[in-house]
Amino acid sequence: MTTKKRLLSGMQPTGGGRLHLGNLEGALRPWVQLQDQYEMFCFIADWHSLTTVAEQQMDIAEASRQTAMDYLAAGLDPDKCAIFRQSDVKEHAELHLLLSMVTPVGWLERVPTYKDKRDLVRENELQVSYGLLGYPVLQTADIIVYRAHLVPVGKDQEAHLEISRDIARRFNRLTGEDIFPEPEGLISETTGELPGTDGRKMSKSYGNAIYLSDTPKQTQKKINSAFTTPTKIHITDPGIPEGCAACRLRRIYDPDGYRTQWDECRAGLRGCGQSKKELAEIINATLEPIRARRAELEADPPFVDQVLKQGAERARAAAAETLTLVRRALKL
Repeated sequence: MTTKKRLLSGMQPTGGGRLHLGNLEGALRPWVQLQDQYEMFCFIADWHSLTTVAEQQMDIAEASRQTAMDYLAAGLDPDKCAIFRQSDVKEHAELHLLLSMVTPVGWLERVPTYKDKRDLVRENELQVSYGLLGYPVLQTADIIVYRAHLVPVGKDQEAHLEISRDIARRFNRLTGEDIFPEPEGLISETTGELPGTDGRKMSKSYGNAIYLSDTPKQTQKKINSAFTTPTKIHITDPGIPEGCAACRLRRIYDPDGYRTQWDECRAGLRGCGQSKKELAEIINATLEPIRARRAELEADPPFVDQVLKQGAERARAAAAETLTLVRRALKL
């Protein structure tokens, strides 16, 4: 039996399921490093994606496979961590139902991200679902069904993790059983900070993302459209690299050489075209091994399906142990 602490994390397969540079730097790279230190469960949150796209047409099964391929291409090892779809482990749903019986509605209504998503849904003239309100309860079930000790999260998810601790604590207190550890967060410093091509946070919803599965030409085209200093019309015009999406990405992907490029930009010694061309070359070189691995996975669908099947079996075994304890505590 493993003596490692358990770690749980996952991502939604929204936007077709393909992951971008922000996901790579904020989540996937840290996960790859953590998989040697912890007993890891990395899931694809297909049920969660329904909270905002249920009324839209989306092939969630195919999107989930795309996310799984990006997980594997980025370096997650199915021998070291369980990679699976949330919907393949029905214990998530059962624990969600049971936790919903002990979670005050007021707690859910105060979650900041619920308010933001609620307003976004209403702006699109859609109905606010119970699933959107109850998102933190399902998220809590995702975590504590494995009695996970740690969860890698971005700063925008801290409120959800806090409510997960509250729900776990309340369940333990009401049943008089110490079943669930209170999960602690591993805060990623890079999550939410990678700029998209328009200078805002890289996001599928903003349409400013560079995807791991983009071709080199697609990457070059996106970088060519990146936001730069509006007043830098000619090469000799001074630029402001701190406000330029291309320069900010250069700082991340060329930490040893970006200062020279930034200094030349400020001094009007280089044009935006040159900076963008060099940035595309750097990012394409970074993504080359990931793209090569992804091409292998795309050519071998049975392997990806087998990874998800075996991951679900491992996850289901751990989750079933927890549900046995939960049912006993509730005298069901």
